[in-house]
Amino acid sequence: MSSIAAVGESYQKFNPRAYLQNNYMPPRADFSSEDCVVPWKLRCLAEAFATGDIHGRTLIDVGSGPTIYQLLSACDHFEEIVATDYLEVNREVLRRWVQNEPDGFDWSPYIKHACRIEGKGEQWKEKEQKLRGKLRQILPIDVHQPEPLGSQLCQPADALVSTFCLEAVSPDRPSFERALRNVTTLLQPGGHFLLIGALEESFYLAGEAKLSVVPVSEADVKEALRKSGYHIHDFRAYLMPPGLKIGVDDVSGVFFVHAQKPPVA
Repeated sequence: MSSIAAVGESYQKFNPRAYLQNNYMPPRADFSSEDCVVPWKLRCLAEAFATGDIHGRTLIDVGSGPTIYQLLSACDHFEEIVATDYLEVNREVLRRWVQNEPDGFDWSPYIKHACRIEGKGEQWKEKEQKLRGKLRQILPIDVHQPEPLGSQLCQPADALVSTFCLEAVSPDRPSFERALRNVTTLLQPGGHFLLIGALEESFYLAGEAKLSVVPVSEADVKEALRKSGYHIHDFRAYLMPPGLKIGVDDVSGVFFVHAQKPPVA
């Protein structure tokens, strides 16, 4: 447990503004090219929700960080969206966005792009307000606990989303697999899990913080999901091009998975 404690300690220096600058501004957020990593992630999520299979009352976002892009395509499919993060600084960033406070990160290019690729003719301001209205809870979470949300969860969610969380807070592969098993308890049988993460990454920067990441391969991710009982519907991998390797991490690529927890027999 000491290494998990060390991970938690290292995150006390996490700088949300620096993290957003490194990963969610150009060159990584270039909306003029579908081949850029950020549009790729938005398209993966939009296409998963467009199947119509992922819907229900509640969606939980596991380890939201200071970002909301991963929830844009979920708006129409759930009555309530619950954001979660280990760090109070990230939860505060999310609260400020929900309350439309000034000086926050500008997510409008993301919202506009999501509207564009979904092709429903929705105005981006409508989507923005819809997500703010549905993001009713922002809760602390610890994915290394058997009950990651403690007593805050009334009943399991209909779906989970998680982006760049489990591998980024796990000191080794067994911890990563345990964290996945822990968060699976938040999902009802038959529920869907959309998971995005880093491939073969060992560190990333967020201001003064240099955060260790457990390097995982496509095979590692698939094996961990199978061990937790999931059926994989879709698995995609994105190879990070040289132009997007900008020194803020050593990531080689990004994975996207749509997996489903088996229904009760």
